[in-house]
Amino acid sequence: MTSWPREPVIYEVNTGIWLADLSRAEGRMVTLADVPAHAWDAVTPDGADAVWLMGVWERSQAGRDLANANAGLQAGFREALPDVQPGDVLGSPYCVREYRVDGAFGGPEGLAVARGELAGRGARLILDYVPNHVAPDHPWVSSHPELFVNGTEADLQAEPENWLRSGERILAHGRDPYFPAWPDVVQLNAFLPELRAATAATLADIASQCDGIRCDMAMLLTNQVFAKTWGGKIGPEPGEEFWPAVIAGLRTEHPETVLIAEAYWDMEWELQQQGFDFCYDKRLYDRLVSGDVDGVRDHLRAGLDYQSRLVRFLENHDEPRIASVLPPAAERAAALAVATLPGATLWHEGQFEGRRVHPPVFLSRRPDEPLDQELADWYRRLLATVAGRRVRAGDWRLLGAVGWPDNDTCRNLLAWSWSGAASDTDAGRHLVVVNYSAAPAAGRIELAWSDLQTADLAGRSWTLTDLLNDRLFERSGDEMASEGLFVELPAWGAHLLAVQ
Repeated sequence: MTSWPREPVIYEVNTGIWLADLSRAEGRMVTLADVPAHAWDAVTPDGADAVWLMGVWERSQAGRDLANANAGLQAGFREALPDVQPGDVLGSPYCVREYRVDGAFGGPEGLAVARGELAGRGARLILDYVPNHVAPDHPWVSSHPELFVNGTEADLQAEPENWLRSGERILAHGRDPYFPAWPDVVQLNAFLPELRAATAATLADIASQCDGIRCDMAMLLTNQVFAKTWGGKIGPEPGEEFWPAVIAGLRTEHPETVLIAEAYWDMEWELQQQGFDFCYDKRLYDRLVSGDVDGVRDHLRAGLDYQSRLVRFLENHDEPRIASVLPPAAERAAALAVATLPGATLWHEGQFEGRRVHPPVFLSRRPDEPLDQELADWYRRLLATVAGRRVRAGDWRLLGAVGWPDNDTCRNLLAWSWSGAASDTDAGRHLVVVNYSAAPAAGRIELAWSDLQTADLAGRSWTLTDLLNDRLFERSGDEMASEGLFVELPAWGAHLLAVQ
């Protein structure tokens, strides 16, 4: 599996929970080496280009012991899984002991089988990398303690929650600048040339086992953020940024490996410029979840050079289940928007089925829940339709909506168009309109396609087919050219229209 599509669709799987569920269903221990074919089929829905097997690396026994002893974490475990047992606690997938596939998941050989199964279904494999920290029992802690943020006895005495003793060294726990330290990990020193070289080698090793790498909390390693977090403990700021330094070699050795940054604090553009192919679009997520239709529209006015390299999502392993946050109709409206915008899209195992419990990543078990098959069918049809009809091919444009003196509900309409290149006979013109509100909305959509000027609409009749329900609409080109397309939608209603 080589070149990636321009607008990749990614399906995230919590590896530990998924394999444990399969093991219970099959009545045997299932690893990545012997996942049943139907299970691979389920995580590669039509339209998916990649599967992110989240959390495959060897987890830390020290981290697991800390999690089982931490009252706050235990309370969170019980909230998600009331009958949680110590054996359900795998430890955090972001407390990595070693970048080797966990033996319980099938080891490196099992991962190679999994990659082949995905490739046979036309899907690429994405794995994690955690650049900011490692587990307290990672080999580097004893063999290369100089790679970490080092402190003093005074630091340990003054802030015991932020530091730990390791042999004769005092090392910092991992953290970001806005929250308390993470007690189960040890902080690497991103300013050190030796650490950057070691990071580059680790990335190259991971890239040899997959097609894409998702880098955890990538913004923490930028010079500005790292200096803000650790100033006074880490030496002088290097002349080069962390990510360009470590990515350069990767691009030579593995030029087609896609790099995805988990990014917050409006640092997406900066990380794109530093070498990432895609960055999380947390800003869009927040605005969709809060129902901020004006904020969504403003966000979509950004340049395509930026938007086309964002990862749009409604769920991932860090966010609440979307079914627990939005009512069903609003969830579908938001999902249609995410599925038809430029950039990558990310979908989370269990999202399609309407799961509501968000299990902590430390756990290997989740509660049984009633699954919504009708919702799952809707999601799968949506992804298949967008891919099969090549809705996101060609050029994308944000469209305006206008009302009239006694109607301003048009402000709740979000609209955009896609049009394939004239030479692309398999791609046509598509129009997406979403009423992102809990009340009916109407307005006229100001149409525009790159291959069809507004004036060219006139003098012809047009058929608009709603790909969500196969409804047909006949419209006058003269009216659409002069006044725009009239649209009237119920609360959270939407159209995904093919225009002929």
